[in-house]
Amino acid sequence: MFKKILIANRGEIACRIIKTARKMGIATVAVYSDADRHALHVKMADEAVHIGPAQASQSYIDIDRIMTAIRESGADAVHPGYGFLSENRRFAEALAAEGVTFIGPPAAAIEAMGDKITSKKIADEAGVSTVPGHMGLITDAEDAVRIAAQIGYPVMIKASAGGGGKGMRIAWNDDDARAGFQSSKNEAAASFGDDRIFIEKFVTSPRHIEIQLLADSHGKCVYLHERECSIQRRNQKVIEEAPSPFLDPKTRAAMGEQAVRLAQAVGYVSAGTVEFIVDAARNFYFLEMNTRLQVEHPVTELISGIDLVEQMIRVAAGEPLAFAQQDLALNGWAIESRVYAEDPYRGFLPSTGRLTRYQPPEEQQAGPLAQAGNWVPAVPDAAPPEAATGIRNDTGVYEGGEISVFYDPMIAKLCSWAPSREQAIETMRGALNAFEIDGIGHNIPFLSAVMDHPKFIAGDISTGFIAEEYPTGFHGTELPERELHRIAAAASAMYRVTEIRRSRISGRLGNHERKVGSDWVVCIGDQEFETRIDADRAGSTVTVAGRALRVVSDWVPGRSLARMTVEGRPLVMKVDRISAGFRLRTSGADLAVHVRTPRAARLARLMPVIEKPDQSKLLLCPMPGLVQSIAVSEGDTVEEGQPLATIEAMKMENILRAETRGVVKRIAAEPGQSLKVDDIIMEFA
Repeated sequence: MFKKILIANRGEIACRIIKTARKMGIATVAVYSDADRHALHVKMADEAVHIGPAQASQSYIDIDRIMTAIRESGADAVHPGYGFLSENRRFAEALAAEGVTFIGPPAAAIEAMGDKITSKKIADEAGVSTVPGHMGLITDAEDAVRIAAQIGYPVMIKASAGGGGKGMRIAWNDDDARAGFQSSKNEAAASFGDDRIFIEKFVTSPRHIEIQLLADSHGKCVYLHERECSIQRRNQKVIEEAPSPFLDPKTRAAMGEQAVRLAQAVGYVSAGTVEFIVDAARNFYFLEMNTRLQVEHPVTELISGIDLVEQMIRVAAGEPLAFAQQDLALNGWAIESRVYAEDPYRGFLPSTGRLTRYQPPEEQQAGPLAQAGNWVPAVPDAAPPEAATGIRNDTGVYEGGEISVFYDPMIAKLCSWAPSREQAIETMRGALNAFEIDGIGHNIPFLSAVMDHPKFIAGDISTGFIAEEYPTGFHGTELPERELHRIAAAASAMYRVTEIRRSRISGRLGNHERKVGSDWVVCIGDQEFETRIDADRAGSTVTVAGRALRVVSDWVPGRSLARMTVEGRPLVMKVDRISAGFRLRTSGADLAVHVRTPRAARLARLMPVIEKPDQSKLLLCPMPGLVQSIAVSEGDTVEEGQPLATIEAMKMENILRAETRGVVKRIAAEPGQSLKVDDIIMEFA
């Protein structure tokens, strides 16, 4: 077995690998850029080596710098994680030449499957179902238009070396094909150093379902069932689950067998994933093979009891797999929510800055992966105790740390496990409500909203779910009336506790407690609820809209998280104080809740409403980023939807378009300039 593993990566995946290596008694080496000098993976590793500037091209994907770190540390193996150099054939070859083991597949398999054009040809020859498309290279935008028209719209324009949703665009017409070709080409060159593009048919309303593989160097290859990855935004996965709520046993087996066939065709060794798109009739088509560990691997681990990182290390050390296909049974249900540094209220644009508060929910081990010791074959149909649920949080950040502009906006991967899908969703709801993040924008409100969405709960999803269900973006959740009653009852009980605390402050009212009333008016947005509290030692009974709701809680003023039971059901809310009330965040809703006496409520209704300043004549930067290009000049007349500027942030291009017809009066930014949120880019007459 290896003595020391260098992890050629950063963030949560580096931390994840360190945990397994530590469990196996293997020393670890972290590498870090200038931006990551104080990163969590650096703190966790046994030693760390600096590899260069913040830009990934000069640090994490610079093969020479990584090789120097390997020599300095004396590592005898390298785990690449995902992204960066994980699917780089030259890196695998450089390690082999150095006599260092690459914890991943052979270089030939990386090359064959890493090129999407080549991989589709191999898949077709291996008898794997593939999507119709043009497998040759596309020379220019007009060539893209011609080929797209031949295939038939809609089409998917994709980077041959792509992955992680980068370099991908859907084209519905000729104009889309022209614009998508250039954007995909630019993004591919920036992300992968390879701007080759190909085009294939876009299957409408598809599901994205992938098969997890493990193969050893002794000829054995197994599939660990599937993951449903259909909740996506801009081709980037947001929520994954295992197994899929859509597949039947016959389709699952057919997909698994085809995935194994493809792996064997290229002599695959290590963990890998074969991705498919699946239509409404359960016809499935090969999409690509990822020759690395996937971001969403935890959900497979949670239902199988197999530590995939451990198996990758053991296979790389020459050990055979200790299990066969018949040993692998589905056990329970797991869901992963990707917590991103992005603002869902501003079109999910990236957010950067310092984490002034970062308190994830407490992890709870349950299910197959919670078994002590090494992996034990799961017993088919063996159900764990109904009450057993689990929470796992894979992260690479900490409170006080910084989210920079240089890397992907991943904060954490929050996972839930339970015996059933319904229980896994409920466990995820509670975990998201208890996840406290402040200082930057994040997508937890959106993730919470999805967990409550009827179509998601029913398993009626596709890769178009977000675009279809949130066509104008995410603007928060409108909670049903009954839930607002519960929140009003909770807020009344909390405010009463706050007022009692205030009444006991030394020196007030001659050191005598002032009387705290029982009647309140709770304002949530533009709705008012009259409440009456009857408190006892065990809790409070709050009457709201004629309903008596029992509220039990140990919340005290100053605590940022309120865990309550209201009407016999749990209610978890993030709490901030505001004037005469609270800011309460729960289930995707962000509520300003004012609690007033009846007299104060009457007076508040007379207060004038403050109007927001008119910014309709300004194009403001919606995220921290770099101005890549300005598409117009001063004096130009622009039409609705016309591109105005392109901002690059976290390795993604964001095209800003005109919202209405107008004339450009002034351009305040220029290409190459770094902008903050709400910096003025241009002004209109």
